[in-house]
Amino acid sequence: MAESSMSMDKQSKREEMKDDHSLEKVPLDKRNMGWVSISNIAVGIATAIFYMQMGSAMTIQFGAINALISAGYAVVVAGIMATVIAYLAATTGMNVNLMSRSGFGYIGASLTSLIYASNWIMYCAFEGIIMVYAVHEFFPVLPKWALMIFFGSVVIPLNWFGIKQLDKIQKYSLPIFIIFLAASLIVLFMTPSQYEGAFWTYMPEGAQVGGTALLLCIGMQNGILGLMTMLASDYARFLKKDERTVGSIAIGFIPQIVCFGIMGLIGIWFGVRMQEANPGVYLVQAIAFGGVAFTILTQIRINVTNLYSGSLSLANFFENIFKFKPGRPFWVVVTGVIAILLMLGGILDHLTAALTFQGVVLLSWSAILIADALVVKKILKIGPKYYEHRQSNLRKWNPVGVVSLSIPAIVGTIAAFGYMGQFLQNTAAFFAMILAFILTIIMAIATKGKYYVSKETDDIPEEEYIA
Repeated sequence: MAESSMSMDKQSKREEMKDDHSLEKVPLDKRNMGWVSISNIAVGIATAIFYMQMGSAMTIQFGAINALISAGYAVVVAGIMATVIAYLAATTGMNVNLMSRSGFGYIGASLTSLIYASNWIMYCAFEGIIMVYAVHEFFPVLPKWALMIFFGSVVIPLNWFGIKQLDKIQKYSLPIFIIFLAASLIVLFMTPSQYEGAFWTYMPEGAQVGGTALLLCIGMQNGILGLMTMLASDYARFLKKDERTVGSIAIGFIPQIVCFGIMGLIGIWFGVRMQEANPGVYLVQAIAFGGVAFTILTQIRINVTNLYSGSLSLANFFENIFKFKPGRPFWVVVTGVIAILLMLGGILDHLTAALTFQGVVLLSWSAILIADALVVKKILKIGPKYYEHRQSNLRKWNPVGVVSLSIPAIVGTIAAFGYMGQFLQNTAAFFAMILAFILTIIMAIATKGKYYVSKETDDIPEEEYIA
C-alpha cells in the first residue's frame, strides 16, 4: 500500500509538471480554474516593490500630480488591452506566444517568444537586485555577489510544478504581504514627513503639471505597460468557460489597478514623505528588519511569476527553432541562471534602455494581436476564423505580423532615443503601438490573409473561433 501511495504521489507530481502546456494550447477539460485564483496569481506580479519605486521616482523627479495622472493613464490603457488579450487566451487556451504563431509564422513567432522571454528574465534580475540591496542595507557584511546568487537560486524550486504551485504560493503569502504593507504604512504615517504640504501637491523645483514632465511620466509607464498587458494570457488560458467574460475583465483590470494604482500611489506617498526613491532603503529605515522581510517576501512573490512566464517563452522558442523539448522545469533553471548572471553583470545600470525597448516592442506586439482579432478576423473576415499553433499547419513566416512589428520597433526605438523630436521621444511606445495596429490591418488586406496557415483544418472547436 505504501509503495502504491508513493507511486501515485510521483505520478501526481509528473502530472503537475505537464499541466503547464507550454508548447500547446490548454485542453478544454483543463481550463478549470476560477477567475479569483488566476487573478490572485497575476496580482503577485502587481504587488512588486518595483511599482512603488516607479511611483517614488516619478514623483521626486516630476511631481506627484504628474505621477498620479500617468498612473490613471496606465490603468485604463493596460486594463483595456489586457482584457482583450485575456479573453482571446481564455477562448483559445493559448498564451501570446502560441496565438502569435499564425500571425507571424512559426519562425517569426519564435523571435517574439525570445524577445518576450528576455523581458521576463530582465525583470527577474531587476526584482532580485531589489532584494539584494534591501538585505545589504541591513547586513552590509554580506557581499552583494553572494546575495545575488542566493536570491536568484531560491525561486527556482518554488517554480518547479507550474501554475498550481504558483496559486498556492500567492494565496498563502498574500495575508503576510498585507500585514507587512499595513505596518509600513502605519509607521511612516507616524513618522514626520520631510514635506510639509499634502503629498499630492509636491512638485520639485522647475517642474509643472502637464507638459514635458507628464509626458516623461507616461513614457516611464509605457516601459512596463506592454508587459502587464501580455501577462494576462499566460494565466487566462486556464480560465473556466463559464467565467470567460467576467474573468477576462478581472484578470485584465485587477493587476493594473493594483500595480499602477495602489502600489504606485503608495510609492508616490512614501517618496514624498521620505524624499527617497528606493523602497529598499525607506522600507528598511521605516520598519528595520521588517522592511527587509517585507522586501524579500514581495520580490519572491513576483519572481516566481517572472520565472514562470520566462520559462514558457524559452520553451516555445527552442521547440520551434531547434525541436528541443526538455520540459519546462529545465527552462526554469536556465531562466534563473541567466537572471543571476545579469545581476552579477550590472543589468540595473541599463534599466532605462531596457524599459524603452521593452515598451516599444511589447506594446506593438499587443496592438498586433488585438488588431488581428478584432479588425482582421472579426470585421474584415480575412484569414482563418481561429488561431492555429501547430507547426505542421503553419508557414514559416507571415509578413502581417513580422512587418507590423519590425517597422514600429525600429521607428519607435529611434524615436525613443530622441532622434524624432521631444514629443515622440516621450510617447515612442504609444506611437509604435498605433503604428503597429494600422500596419497589421494594411498588411492583412495586402496579403489577403494567405500566409496565416499552410492548410486549413476542421478540427478546431467552434467555441474557440475568434470570428
